[in-house]
Formats: sequence, C-alpha cells, structure tokens
Amino acid sequence: MNDSGSSAAVTPDAFRAEILENPLQTYLLGISISICGNVLISVSLNIQKYAHIRQAQHNSKPYYTSALWWMGVILMGVGELGNFAAYGFVPASLIAPLGCVSVIASAVISVVFLKETVRASDILGGTLAITGTYLQVTFAPHNISMVTAQMLHYYFINYYFLVYIVIEILLFCVLLFLYKIKHMKHIVIVMLLVALLASVTVISVKAVSGMITETIKGSLQLVYPIFYIMFVVMVASCAFQIKFLNQAMKMFDATEVVPINYVFFTTSAVVAGIVFYQEFEDLAMLNILMFVCGCLLSFLGVFLIARNRPKIKQENGDFIPMDTIPGELQLIHKRPNQNVETDHLGIELC
Repeated sequence: MNDSGSSAAVTPDAFRAEILENPLQTYLLGISISICGNVLISVSLNIQKYAHIRQAQHNSKPYYTSALWWMGVILMGVGELGNFAAYGFVPASLIAPLGCVSVIASAVISVVFLKETVRASDILGGTLAITGTYLQVTFAPHNISMVTAQMLHYYFINYYFLVYIVIEILLFCVLLFLYKIKHMKHIVIVMLLVALLASVTVISVKAVSGMITETIKGSLQLVYPIFYIMFVVMVASCAFQIKFLNQAMKMFDATEVVPINYVFFTTSAVVAGIVFYQEFEDLAMLNILMFVCGCLLSFLGVFLIARNRPKIKQENGDFIPMDTIPGELQLIHKRPNQNVETDHLGIELC
C-alpha cells in the first residue's frame, strides 16, 4: 500500500526522475546543429550583402529579383531552423553563447570574400571567442530535461521561477516607463528591454522545440494546451524583441549594439535556462566557473571584433544589422530612404 500511495503522489523527485543524461552523440549533434545554423546565417547575410553591393554598382534590377539574394534568404531560414531544432537536444543556456560563432563567421567571410581589412583586434577577438566557445561546450551541463507538458507545469510553479518572473516583469515595466514616458533613449535601457524579452523567448523556444522533439520520439505532446500557449509566447516575444532592437539600430551604431546585445542576450538566456529549466542543478563548481569564464572570453572576443569597424555610407537603403539577435530570427527593418552606416556587421535587406 505504501508503494501504491507513493506512486500516486506527485513529487519533485518523480519529475526529476525524468531528467535523463543525453548520450554524448546527441549532445554533440545539438551543438553541431547550432554551430552550423549560426554559420549559415552569417553566410546568408553576407550573400545578401554582396547581392546589394553588386546591384548598387551596376544599377541593375531590384535586389529581390536576384537569385543570389533569394539564395541568401533561404540559407537564413535553414540556419534559423537549425538553431530552433538545437534547443531540443542541448541546454538552452548553451545555445545562446554559441551565437558568437555567427560573429566570428561574419568576420572571416567579410575578409575572405568581401575583401574587408583584417585587423589585429579581429584576430585576437576571434581567438578569444573560439576559446570561450570551447570552454562553454566542454563544461556546460550535459544533463537536460525531457521537455514534456508535465515537466513544464512543474517548472512554472517552481518558487525560484515565480520570483524570477515577478522581478523581470517589474524591471521591464520600469525600463519601459523610462523609455516611453521619460524618453530616456540610452542604449543600455533599450538593450535591457531586448534582453528581458529574450529570456522569455528562450524559455518558450526551448519548450516548443523540446515538445516537438518528444513528439517525434513517440511521446505525443502537441495535444496539450501548454504547447500552443508557449508557441504564442514565442512568436509575441520575438516580435517585440525585434521591434526594440530595430529602434536601437536606428538610434545607435551597429558596433555598439552588436556586442552589448550579445552580452545582455546571452546573460539573460543563461539565467533563464538556469532558473526555469534548472540546467545547472548538481553541476560541479569547477564546471560552473569554467562555463562562466568561457562566456566572458566570448564577450570580450565579440567586443574586439565589433568595435571601431570602418563605416561605409549607403544611400536609399534598408539595412539589417548582422548578428543582432544571436540565435534568433534576424529581421530588423530600417525606414526607406534613410542614410545609414554599415560595416561587416551590417547588411542591406528589405
């Protein structure tokens, strides 16, 4: 009777029993998908940049009639799909830091194919970012939760998450008041708004991707309302995140926005993964310290790559900044007929 009574009870230990250690092959598969996705995004944006440059030089047909430009759009879609799928295999706290791969790939492609000047800071920044990525992959938690509807219900009523989400909502309201009512247009305020939305995006993307993964494995999750709730949250948070990021790109230079956004986004995503999905639970202190060290090295590397890039003035263009949302859909629109500045971190798009 004791056994039957204990089996009927719903306890945290019963839920944690579902937390299984992914085989190394699955872990490496998720990392590989994320890295390939970020590289594809960089390649796609540079292809589109090249298509725009060629169109401007030859005064040819509109860029959207170019097969090269559309190839870049398709590659971007594939890359973003890869990032989305990766959330179903590895911890959310690891996917966001891997966004620096996109910045590194952009710098390499710009130098090799677009003949931009390589600087000593680019080499140093790339080396630091690669070292940081290695530390993150090596010391990140290898144990992740099976994302099911039951597990999400448990995570939502967790005390730590409830405190976290209340603090985040209050902070977001204060920042929004300063930005909209008090008209404080400081870059830190705008990027903090983006980062707070990003934490919600990461939680929802991980939930949707994980539930789809479990469904493919044979455990049907799409019949639960929470899947569709998380899907709506994912779309809405992405939309508002892009809106604020677009405003930041209009007010500030890409060389300021890219590194700050990467640092804030990554920090927010890692904290969200730790608090909501409890990804650092039972992780050794050495692993935590080395993971944090890897993140700091990546932050410094991205800053060195992005800072003091030479600007190129373009007329009558709509531009998209590269790597402004690491790991998320990078569709940020400028107003038509607006003079803007771009470099190897910026690209012209519709």
